[in-house]
Amino acid sequence: MIAKARKCAYLALLRIESEDTNLPTALETERHTLNDERDQKLLLDIVTGTVRWERLIDYFVECFSQRELSKIDIEIKIILRLSIYQLLYLDRVPASAVVNDAVKLTRTIRKKSADAFVNGVLRTLIRQRHDLPKPSRPTEKTPHADAANYLGITYSHPDWLVKRWIERFGFKSTEEWVKFNNEIPSVMLRVNRLKGTPLTIARKLSAEGIETKPSHYSPDGLKVIAGNPVKRISDGLFFIQDEASQLIAPLLGIKNGDIVLDLCAAPGGKTTQLASVVGSKGLVVASDVRQNRLRLLKKTVSLSGSDRIRIVEISSSGSLPYRITFDRVLVDVPCSGLGTIRRDPDIRWKRQPEELTLLGKKQGILLDRAATVVKSKGRLVYATCSTEPEENEDVIDSFLDRQPDFQLLDLRTLPVPKTLNSLIDDRGMFRTRPFLDHLDGFFAAALSRV
Repeated sequence: MIAKARKCAYLALLRIESEDTNLPTALETERHTLNDERDQKLLLDIVTGTVRWERLIDYFVECFSQRELSKIDIEIKIILRLSIYQLLYLDRVPASAVVNDAVKLTRTIRKKSADAFVNGVLRTLIRQRHDLPKPSRPTEKTPHADAANYLGITYSHPDWLVKRWIERFGFKSTEEWVKFNNEIPSVMLRVNRLKGTPLTIARKLSAEGIETKPSHYSPDGLKVIAGNPVKRISDGLFFIQDEASQLIAPLLGIKNGDIVLDLCAAPGGKTTQLASVVGSKGLVVASDVRQNRLRLLKKTVSLSGSDRIRIVEISSSGSLPYRITFDRVLVDVPCSGLGTIRRDPDIRWKRQPEELTLLGKKQGILLDRAATVVKSKGRLVYATCSTEPEENEDVIDSFLDRQPDFQLLDLRTLPVPKTLNSLIDDRGMFRTRPFLDHLDGFFAAALSRV
């Protein structure tokens, strides 16, 4: 009998590969078929790890099969990928069980003719697992394209992306970056200030066996070091939110009583963070498009316990429906997500370089819409979870060319948490550098209506 988790992992990976389903959706679909928490954990480990290390695993498949990847059926390719991942990265899984399940699965999907092939590739890898083939490390004189190919295979990233980073930051920084992207991220919590302080909530969690420590940059952040906090989410004491993401809201410089707009608000993490600082006379208007995003937003808002949030649905184009202007506006735009590869490993394979310019144009349109509802002397913060200039500083520079009544604010001259000082560049814009700051890649710029 094939282990349930491995069969579900196969089905999830097949969806990702053949149906263009994203990783979270594929995982959620299969998770519901497993009742045992251990099986659910194994499913998560196999699928996420296989996607993360896909390119290196494919390199081994070609080496040990002596076949081009394009000539291997998609079903067999996926069986080999998830099996090799387990053999190399999950020591607790016996090698014999992995191989046996792979052969059984091959037969189950009516690829019996390939079972000897699958068995042979896996057993060859097992024999050589302590002396695996590797591409040659480049020298200082190696062309960027070849250096990108080395890092791309070794650390499982697409060449086009690695090459961009080498050209901007050099080989050494890029190697640190792709290493970071392959780390398993810690669970980060943002304390709900309406229900306690980081200290009091950390003590409550500790009493239930959930150990945390303060985050390095965010004053509201807790890093989980032991235990599972998911069971306490319904209490609204905290929200699961990446630390870099927690650093955007303070850039708005909200004062007690401010009227604030969060334009692209779902799933609501930043919305609830803003609501915790506007005070009893302030207000946060949270907006988004499409009912599924609004449902996520409403769920998060309900957990927060705040009565200072109003949810307003907006259309994807045209003028905004508000009858007022705002003291502060946050536009955290949809983006490539290339700064969050560590948390969402499939992003590296889903994105293509030609998308970046197109995304930048769409982001510029959203920024222009947001600008129409900013008060005189009000502040507009533009944010992405991308590391690429087409979505970041290029969007800001184009906006300033189009909008002469706005100016770029230098965040170095504004009252922001001291821990953020090292994250502000020489133009006064906020950015996190994964290879240096050990944070996911985020960008933000603050603008003011003159």
